[in-house]
Amino acid sequence: MPHKVVTKKKVGSDVKKQLQHLLKTQAQLFVSTRDDMMEEAVERKRRLCEKRGAEIVRCTIHCQVVGKHVMENEARLSYCAHYQFLIKHGREMYVEEQIEERQAYFLDGELVKDEKVSKTDGEMDSPRLEREMPVDERISYEYNRAKAVRYAEIWWNSYNPAFPKFDVDCTNFVSQCLYAGGAPMTGYPNRAKGWWCKNNSWSYSWAVAHSFRWYLSGSRVGLQTVEVSSPEQLMAGDVICYDFQGNGRFDHSTIVVAKDKDGMPLVNAHTTNSRMRYWSYEDSSAYTPNIRYKFFHIIDRK
Repeated sequence: MPHKVVTKKKVGSDVKKQLQHLLKTQAQLFVSTRDDMMEEAVERKRRLCEKRGAEIVRCTIHCQVVGKHVMENEARLSYCAHYQFLIKHGREMYVEEQIEERQAYFLDGELVKDEKVSKTDGEMDSPRLEREMPVDERISYEYNRAKAVRYAEIWWNSYNPAFPKFDVDCTNFVSQCLYAGGAPMTGYPNRAKGWWCKNNSWSYSWAVAHSFRWYLSGSRVGLQTVEVSSPEQLMAGDVICYDFQGNGRFDHSTIVVAKDKDGMPLVNAHTTNSRMRYWSYEDSSAYTPNIRYKFFHIIDRK
């Protein structure tokens, strides 16, 4: 299984050996599923494909080291694992991609732990939004789905410097996609009102998954949506919101970029950067049987 290291600085021989050991071990873990967590992740992906009538034809991993800390006999390496899955679904084939930020810990040159870096948006408040009252002067727009999807494809694994970047970046990314498609900003400068990002500030609905979900449900000014009951009713450029725990607080947002042969959505997302991922997220470590979804169809023209 191919792998590579991209570094900007030369490192000592001990660290080089540790990097080589990391990559060799990471590839071996993925192939032989010796590591419980990796085995579980691969099994989730396999089960989901089997449920859909699809199969993983090939998987490759590219590892890029982004940080290192070495002290005496201990070492901690931060790296990004870029997974590429060639999926065969009926007569169709496509590539699904996913980026994981991971950390590996070594003791006396031996790998003792290799884990995904967990992220949470717990530090971001999601207060009750203020509903915008309809005004006499209409805010009209035309939503260009092709432009929204194009933006999602360009920036799925990078960050547009024209916008802020968050550790938990999923909703910020989806908001940018909608804006690229022509969705109008409203509510500035009230952070609890409307949906906007300007002058190095932003509304809660722009960047917080739970606030975004409620904005999409209730907006009557500017960008508007229709909530639909099933994912196959969505089109490219539409949005899915996720409540992984089923506790009423929504944690994640994605944008639909394509449909599979059965008419089910494939989505792009940030935080765990993903491209052409199956909409249900049953292969995610965040998935629980209590998961709840909200499906929002963007009204194309107002």
